[in-house]
Amino acid sequence: MQTASDKDDTSLPVLLARIAGALERLAPPPAPSPDLSGADAFTWHAEGRRLVPVPQVNRVELPLLQGVMRQRDTLLENTRRFADGLPANNALLWGARGMGKSSLVKAVHATVSEEKPGMLALVEIHREDIPSLPELLNLLRASKRRFVLFCDDLSFDHDDAAYKSLKAVLDGGIEGRPANVVFYATSNRRHLMSRDMIENERSTAINPHESVEEKVSLSDRFGLWLGFHNCDQQTFFAMVEGYADRFGLDMGREQLRAEAIEWSMTRGSRSGRVAWQFIQDLAGRLGKRLD
Repeated sequence: MQTASDKDDTSLPVLLARIAGALERLAPPPAPSPDLSGADAFTWHAEGRRLVPVPQVNRVELPLLQGVMRQRDTLLENTRRFADGLPANNALLWGARGMGKSSLVKAVHATVSEEKPGMLALVEIHREDIPSLPELLNLLRASKRRFVLFCDDLSFDHDDAAYKSLKAVLDGGIEGRPANVVFYATSNRRHLMSRDMIENERSTAINPHESVEEKVSLSDRFGLWLGFHNCDQQTFFAMVEGYADRFGLDMGREQLRAEAIEWSMTRGSRSGRVAWQFIQDLAGRLGKRLD
């Protein structure tokens, strides 16, 4: 005759097995190994630890970027050396809004990829995913391909400790940055932190100099500092006319410039972004596509 205790003993393993099976079904399956040769550009999704291919990158052709010739030549040469397996620097593109910082990174990548097919991939990581950088680098480290990690609009707010992860990756960790990875970032701030943050650190720290130096030193991890400044009127005209010629927008130069000036005045600034927005409006009025 089976006792109550015997029944409990025999049912316990069954119950544990059912619980284990339920937990396994609830757990997400491990992410498949990414095919790093399947595309020339990827986005990193930290939540799922996934690299998602980007079939077509939203970018501007390199010759259309006006007013940034020195920055263009410097970044292009650095990227070419990197693609060739030679030493290259991390790059920080900082300065005025809308002056082509992120456009330059994407255009340089496209140019070098055309010159050296299959050698170089662009991987975009979002600012909020910076703490997951070590995991991303582990995926890229073993690849024979070379990667430009790209973070657009990088900056840090008060009490944001994510900058420590970036510092370790750029220069100071035990493993360091993999030889097949270089990091490009854009920011409106040269030191990646606001002046208010710097002043606050200086006024509240026990040792103000050391506290400020710890955060400002992040930008020192970038071997290239490329500054972007507000453009003058002639550069703005060159941007507008370059776009108009490229897309076949038929309008006399005097009228084109007059309308471009009026457009910039309504926006309160002159920049590459404002020039492109004007061209989109103009193309729409002329019934032309910007393919």
